[in-house]
Amino acid sequence: MKCPVCSCVNFYIKDPDDEYETFDFEVRDGRVAFSSEDEASTAPAVEAESETFCNKCSWHGKFKELTD
Repeated sequence: MKCPVCSCVNFYIKDPDDEYETFDFEVRDGRVAFSSEDEASTAPAVEAESETFCNKCSWHGKFKELTD
């Protein structure tokens, strides 16, 4: 899955309790893969309605809006 604007495959989500805390991930074979095991254990769940941000451009939207 990739960004609908720039085709980047790296994204992040924000912690709902702390807007300055972010969790980097990419989608591999349809699964969210966080950049580290530590992030994976503390990150909020990434679901279809999760607000997702591209790491390369200014796109952000719902996780379900990412393109194949």
